[in-house]
Amino acid sequence: MSLKIRLARAGAKKRPYYHIVVADSRSPRDGRFIEKVGAYNPMLPSDHADRIRLDGERITHWLSNGAQATDRVARFLGNAGLAPKPTYSEQPKQSAPKAKAQKRAADAAAAAAATAG
Repeated sequence: MSLKIRLARAGAKKRPYYHIVVADSRSPRDGRFIEKVGAYNPMLPSDHADRIRLDGERITHWLSNGAQATDRVARFLGNAGLAPKPTYSEQPKQSAPKAKAQKRAADAAAAAAATAG
């Protein structure tokens, strides 16, 4: 059984609130989980004390038992000092421009180079 420490969405429409949970990786995002180990409220300002709440003891227990944190949760744990901070050497694939946008950018760069040279 592959365990993940991930976010499970709660809250009303346009008012997100997330529980940080330990769940089987095959479970749906908001579905069955094993244990709640924290909470994240993105509606609060970033310097607010209750924006991210973590149960450090339980998180270290689950990490020692082989649970893997998702990217966002790994960033939270790194900032809290519960795990090493993740390093990102390149842009995430999901947010990278798609093929047509990359082609338009390359064509624009080629056109700019042709007019300048």
